[in-house]
Amino acid sequence: MRRWLLLELLSILLPVAALGQTVQPVAMPEFVKAAVERAESAPRAATIPASSFAERNEVGGARLSPDGRLIAMRISVEGNANLAIFDAATRRPLSRMEVPEKLDLKWFQWAGSGKVLMSVTGTGRLVGVDVRYSKLYVMDVEQGSLLYIGHPYQLPDGDDVVHVADDGSFLLLSIMPSAWDWPLVYRFSLNEKGRGEAVQTQKRGVTRWYADETGVVRAGVAWIDDGWRVHYRSGPDADFIRVDKLVEPSEDSWRWDFSQVRAGSDIGYVVGKQDNGRYALMRFNYATQEVVETVYANPDWDVEEAWFNSSGQPIAALYNSERENIVWLDPELAKTHTALSGVLQESELRIISRDRAGQRMLVWAGGPGDPGALYVFTPAEGRLDLFQQVRPNLDFTQLVEPVPIRYSARDGTMIEGYLTLPRGRKAKGLPLIILPHGGPYGIRDTLTYNDEVQFLANRGYAVLQPNYRGSGGYGEAFEKLGDGEIGRGMQDDIDDAMDWAVGLGIADPARVCVVGSSYGGYAAMWAVLRNPERYRCAASFAGVSDWQAILRYDRGFFTRKFFNEWRDRVEGEEDSDEGVDLADYSPVKNGKALTRPLLLAHGKEDARVPFSQFTAMRGAAKDTGLVETLVFKDEGHNFDKKESEQQWYDTLGTFLAKHNPAD
Repeated sequence: MRRWLLLELLSILLPVAALGQTVQPVAMPEFVKAAVERAESAPRAATIPASSFAERNEVGGARLSPDGRLIAMRISVEGNANLAIFDAATRRPLSRMEVPEKLDLKWFQWAGSGKVLMSVTGTGRLVGVDVRYSKLYVMDVEQGSLLYIGHPYQLPDGDDVVHVADDGSFLLLSIMPSAWDWPLVYRFSLNEKGRGEAVQTQKRGVTRWYADETGVVRAGVAWIDDGWRVHYRSGPDADFIRVDKLVEPSEDSWRWDFSQVRAGSDIGYVVGKQDNGRYALMRFNYATQEVVETVYANPDWDVEEAWFNSSGQPIAALYNSERENIVWLDPELAKTHTALSGVLQESELRIISRDRAGQRMLVWAGGPGDPGALYVFTPAEGRLDLFQQVRPNLDFTQLVEPVPIRYSARDGTMIEGYLTLPRGRKAKGLPLIILPHGGPYGIRDTLTYNDEVQFLANRGYAVLQPNYRGSGGYGEAFEKLGDGEIGRGMQDDIDDAMDWAVGLGIADPARVCVVGSSYGGYAAMWAVLRNPERYRCAASFAGVSDWQAILRYDRGFFTRKFFNEWRDRVEGEEDSDEGVDLADYSPVKNGKALTRPLLLAHGKEDARVPFSQFTAMRGAAKDTGLVETLVFKDEGHNFDKKESEQQWYDTLGTFLAKHNPAD
C-alpha cells in the first residue's frame, strides 16, 4: 500500500484527541536529575517580550583596527544598516556611515588602520531579470568618505576580494566582465578612483583565485568535466601548472584553501580528513599535494576551524563536543584565555579580534543560558572594560541553561542532544517542544546560547534538540548513518527523543509539538503526518515539503557528479524493484491527510528552499482547515530583520498557546 493511502486511512480511523504513547519509564540519569533540581528550585521566570530575543546587536562581528585604536561594528538605526566606528580606549562612538535605504551591509573588514571595506547588497535588473547584486566600497574613517571599488563593466557579484594590502594601499578583486567570461583579477588603489589594472588573466574554468600575503596570485581553482583542476605556481616568476584533478570533489575539496600560503613557500594549512575519517589541522604542500604533518587532531571529535595570526601561523584549533572547545597552539594566548576565564567566570569565552601587536583584544564571554557581552581587554594596562551587551534588553538571570543528554535509538544507535527545562515548574508531565536542527547532513546543535530555545523555555516548555543520525561533528560513520534516512531513520531518532523524555516522566506524551527551520521544518511537518498519534501540533519555517521538487531545483546549482551524490544521500537504497519514491516521504504529497494544526512560515526571497515549497504545501493541506500561514515578503532562508524574527516568535508563541498551552 502506498504511504499516502495509509496516512489517509489513519486520518479517518484516528480520533483527533487520541494523543500520546505508552512508554516504559526509565531511570533518570544523574546529569538530568541535577538539571531538574536547578529548574525546579529556581523562581518561575517572568515573561520576556519576544522583541528582546529578536534584538539585533552585532557585537560578534566587531573588529579591531590593525593598530588597535578603533573598533568597527555593524549597528542598526531605525531598521537601516550602519557601519559604526568606536574609540577602542574609551568605547565612545566616533562616526557612522549609513547604508542607503533598500541596501544591506553584507560584510566589512579593515584595510589598514584607517580604511574599512564594505560590501553592500541590493536588488536590480540585468537583461530584464531581477538579480541580487553586491558592490564594494572603501570608507576613509577620518574623512568619512566612500570610494567605489570595481570595474564599470562587471557582473553583479562585485565583492570577491582576493587580497587586501596590510597598509590599506590596494586590493585585488576577482571580476567577471560578462556571463561568457571567466573572472580576471584586477588591482585597485584604495586611495583614488580608478578602473583598476588587470594582474591575472582568465583561465578556462577557474572561478576562484588565491593570492599570498604580498598580493601575488598563486592559485586558481576550476571545475571542468566533473573534476577539480587546480592551477598553482610557486611565485611571481613561475608559470602556472596543473597540480591535480580530484575524482571525488565532495570528499576532497577541503584541500583547496590557499589562504595561508606565504611568499617563498609552497606550504599552507588545511583542515582535512585523516584515514580514520576524523578531520584534523594539517600542514600541506600544495606543489606536491602531500601532507607534511598533522598539527592538531582530536581522537573523538572533528576539528572544524583553525585560527591564524598575521604571519599565517596557526594559533588555535576548534572542535565541538557538547560545546565549542578552543585548543590554543600559542602558549601566550592560552595563558591569556585562562586568565580571562578566571575573571569573567563564564562557561564560554572567545577572543574574537586582536590588533597586530596583540596589545588590545575584543573578548566575548557568555554561555548556553547567557547571550553574553563584549569586552575590550588591554593587557599592558591590565584593563578589562565592558563594551556592549549582546542582548541589552534581555535579563539573562531569567534564562535557563540547557544540559547535554544522550539516549539510545530503537536500533541501538546512541543519539546526543540537549534538554532545556523551564524555570520554576515541576519537571513532570511538561509540555515538550522537539526542535530538530536544519541541514540535515554535517550540521549539528551545540551547547550554546539559542534565542529560540530560550524563548520557548521562557513560555513554559521543555525543549529537546536531538542531533539525529547524519549530524556533523561525530565522525564520518555517524554522518553516513543518515544516508537514505530522510523521513525514515532520522525521523525515528526524533520520535525516540520524545520517548526518552516521556520515559523519564519529564514530558507529557499528549502535549508534544515539533518546531523547526529548513530541514527541521520538514521534520516538523513530517512528524504530524507520519505519526499524528504522537504529536499535538507542528510549526515549520522555510521547511522542505516536496523532495522531488527540491532535487529538481538543486540540479540547477550542482555539477552533475555532486548532484548525483546528493540525490543518492537523500534517496538511499530500498529493497524493492521500484526503488525509492520520494513522494512517500514528502509532506506535500500527503497534505490532505493532515489531522494536526500546522504553522507554515516562509520568506519570499528564500533561495535555498524556494517559496514554491511553501505554496505547494499550503495548497496541498488547504482543505483540512488546519494550516496557519505566515509570509515574510523581504526575507530569505534566515531572518535579516529583527522585526521579522520578532513576528515569528510572537506568532509561534500564540500558535503554541492555542494548540499546546503550557499552563
